[in-house]
Amino acid sequence: MSAATMVPREAGPVRVEWLRLAEPTVRPAPFGPEMLDGLPEAARRWLGHAIAPGTPLWQTVELSMHGQIRIGQWRPFTATQVISPPHGYIWAATARVAGLPVTGYDRLTVGSGEMRWRLLHLLPVVTASGADVTRSAYGRLASEIALIPTAFGTATWAPGERPGTVTATWDFGRDTETASLRIGDDGRLIEGIVNRWGNPGGGPYGRVPFGASIESEATFGGITIPAGFRAGWWWGTARQDEGEFFRARITSARFR
Repeated sequence: MSAATMVPREAGPVRVEWLRLAEPTVRPAPFGPEMLDGLPEAARRWLGHAIAPGTPLWQTVELSMHGQIRIGQWRPFTATQVISPPHGYIWAATARVAGLPVTGYDRLTVGSGEMRWRLLHLLPVVTASGADVTRSAYGRLASEIALIPTAFGTATWAPGERPGTVTATWDFGRDTETASLRIGDDGRLIEGIVNRWGNPGGGPYGRVPFGASIESEATFGGITIPAGFRAGWWWGTARQDEGEFFRARITSARFR
């Protein structure tokens, strides 16, 4: 098995699903600016900035990252993720709590969402699945178009409500999810927000603004994506600081 298709240990229980998502794109077309004709101006500005002409329109990406995640307090983590919209994603990670490893994954595969996390690889910390988890996972997948702009053709695009914004929408069976992206004058992605299904704080499930602010970007194989960002619930509201739980830096991206 090549390094590009290695499955991280944390994702061992969903190894088959990882390999399925990571399958290389079959005969990807080379990107040309004319492919953006008909899209809203902000989308053309971002995608023209994010994808170099001639770059294959890859439909899958495998990412490596590290950062901090808030589990009570901020904890260090390392993670690997595979994303293949609209089919799904798996985010596999190890965080440290009091020096002890918490390992596991969040996934959306074959139309089903799941979170599975263990302390010392054995003791259950979080195990969750079902309709609400799946619906929330669809919202997360919609937000992650930022990490694989070459998959722009899988979404339906429309002008945003505010200047400099654009929306990307996906239909997932009976569920529809829309990401609102704010684009700078230079084409850089500034922020993304999804009105995502969730229950932050342990309350009842409902639609809650979930978003990310992009702090830096990097180019991998002709594709420019966020390299440093922070994310959380209640984004853009007075509770944003309370809801922020994720700060990450991407160190590698392998498009396939």
